[in-house]
Amino acid sequence: MSQNRHIKLGFILHGVGRTWNDWRHPDRDVNASTSLAFYQKQAATAERGKFDLLFIADSLSITEKSSPHYLNRFEPITILSALAVTTSRIGLVGTLTVSYSEPFNVARQFASLDHLSGGRAGWNIVTSWLGDTAANFSKTEHPPHSVRYRIAGEYLDVVQGLWDSWEDGAHVADKESGRFVDPERLHRLDHKGEFFQVRGPLNIKRTPQGQPVIFQAGASDDGRNFAAKRAEVIFAHAPDLESGQAYYADVKARASGFGRDPGQLFVMPGIAPIVGDTDEDAEARYRELAALESIETGLGFLSRTFNDHDFHQYDLDAPFPDVEHIGINSQQSGTLGILAQVRAGNLTLRQVVERLATPRGAFVGSPETVADRLQQWFEAGAADGFMLFEPLPGQLDLFVDRVIPILQARGLFRTEYEGATLREHLGLAQPDNRFARKAAEKNAA
Repeated sequence: MSQNRHIKLGFILHGVGRTWNDWRHPDRDVNASTSLAFYQKQAATAERGKFDLLFIADSLSITEKSSPHYLNRFEPITILSALAVTTSRIGLVGTLTVSYSEPFNVARQFASLDHLSGGRAGWNIVTSWLGDTAANFSKTEHPPHSVRYRIAGEYLDVVQGLWDSWEDGAHVADKESGRFVDPERLHRLDHKGEFFQVRGPLNIKRTPQGQPVIFQAGASDDGRNFAAKRAEVIFAHAPDLESGQAYYADVKARASGFGRDPGQLFVMPGIAPIVGDTDEDAEARYRELAALESIETGLGFLSRTFNDHDFHQYDLDAPFPDVEHIGINSQQSGTLGILAQVRAGNLTLRQVVERLATPRGAFVGSPETVADRLQQWFEAGAADGFMLFEPLPGQLDLFVDRVIPILQARGLFRTEYEGATLREHLGLAQPDNRFARKAAEKNAA
């Protein structure tokens, strides 16, 4: 099995749960989203299972309708920095928005995390889709969807330029000569663009990975183009094999169109596997999860997807309301995906809400059944790997202890980490330093 051809696995640290009512399960810790001990335990289990990475999602705006995990939770860089101390190999990936932060600070934060962890940091770039986020940052309106992706492109240019401002070897620290840095290898960025003016250099040296790994979750057309052009790992939503294959083929083709090697871009759909001793046992566990949910759960999810629109005003059994104009500047891919299902199935509001409240997914079954499905998606061109939620308490341990050994026996997953850094786990090349490359090209001319 080659390093680049095993299934890649990430685990999403999601505290009290990913839906509105997961926290009500009798075995769920209601303080999990702000419990260091809980995150340490899950991180240790995922690392024992040889997962590639841990992931922290984020949001900067809440209302009384928000799901419990997002109402009360850790800031991503803070908890990942703590986990850098209690883990040794697993990657540490956090979400940070380009719409409500500054490139210099972000470059510094992720460079610091990469140093703290010995080269295990990754940045999930988001543009923030909740329109009311602007009100928390002294702004009167949320940037339009297309503008947010222009901001993201320039923002990433700046951050990666700052990460390159120290070449390898710039930190001399020669006590005999008194030279702490080599000024020939320390560079100002002097960026002046449409949205940002940043001088540099960054005030921390080049990191163990050269640059932290770039993650993105592009699903709209703008998002897919950005991800295909700039990301190294894409988080994806794929409710079934066919949609997973279509998305996978699309972003890989776009990457090729941008002159990239599609083999250096990995697609990882999010899944919530439920493992039981048998398929019937797993189905019973799913019903246990579904019993916690309600129509209100689905209405809450729908409301947040459509920019906090109130769906209580509509008849549940009438055709789905005409709300396309409401969500177009928020979570565009999410709203368009729901509307596509509505049109395809002529769905009522109740039918949509029920689907959202109790998503089942394709990965419910015995350890062998779940392993079969993972292998099928991987080999059928729907995924390079998977991002796992834990839908019920204890499922991460079951996956590590029961499913991963099957994947290892089939040669589909590592038995040991390939290296020390996240790039080495994923099989990603370390980026060249742009200033060192220009100097080498000049000398060769």
